[in-house]
Amino acid sequence: MRRNLLFVAGAFALAQALLLTACSKPAPIESAEALAENPERLKELQAECRVDRARVGEAQCMAVADAVRKRFMRPTPSPYANDPIQPRSAP
Repeated sequence: MRRNLLFVAGAFALAQALLLTACSKPAPIESAEALAENPERLKELQAECRVDRARVGEAQCMAVADAVRKRFMRPTPSPYANDPIQPRSAP
């Protein structure tokens, strides 16, 4: 009887410890906007996501991918906007 009681108490303590570790706050992620402004940090996180996506976290890797997309698709003027060669006019 005493052995069963100790087993139940040990199982209960283990369950409490597991619940407390499961309830811990996740690490904060860096936003896509902040990463798009900081290309060095973006490259670091992009490399980390390639190596071990599970350790970095899915949410952080998705923010990295969004930042890469925002940097690639940013609205910048075309380098050909002020081209000195004018197109020919139709005859």
